[in-house]
Amino acid sequence: MQRRTLLKRAAPLLALASTATLPLAAFAAAPMVEIWKDPNCGCCQDWVKHLNKNGFATKVHDEGNAAARTRLGVPAKLGSCHTGLIGGYAIEGHVPAREVRRLLKEKPKAVGLAVPGMPVGSPGMDGPAYGDQRDPYDVLLVLADGSTSVYQSYR
Repeated sequence: MQRRTLLKRAAPLLALASTATLPLAAFAAAPMVEIWKDPNCGCCQDWVKHLNKNGFATKVHDEGNAAARTRLGVPAKLGSCHTGLIGGYAIEGHVPAREVRRLLKEKPKAVGLAVPGMPVGSPGMDGPAYGDQRDPYDVLLVLADGSTSVYQSYR
């Protein structure tokens, strides 16, 4: 009799626990982007939110990104305010999640992607503070020798 009572009392908790793990399971399946950024940079945090909204999990290091950029082989001339790493690829600057997903699907022989500088209208640089301004910019494919080619243009 005690066992039956215990099971009746435990059933709602077990049901709750099973539904609580669904978001965790979905989060665990999301591609992980490791990010190095300045701890005081708002646009970097907005880019992290952009990735999260587009199905990426993120692990953020608030220690700056110069060392990570160098370690991952992104030339300084392509620098921006944050650097990411996913699937062995460097992601420098305000690269749209769509292009990160495309990179992971196509798997080119490359160091990764870069959006040099901080173009207004790119993900993370597109909040209310910028109004409706959208500057044209290119997402560059960065090759091992430091050369680049346009991976996607945003106009």
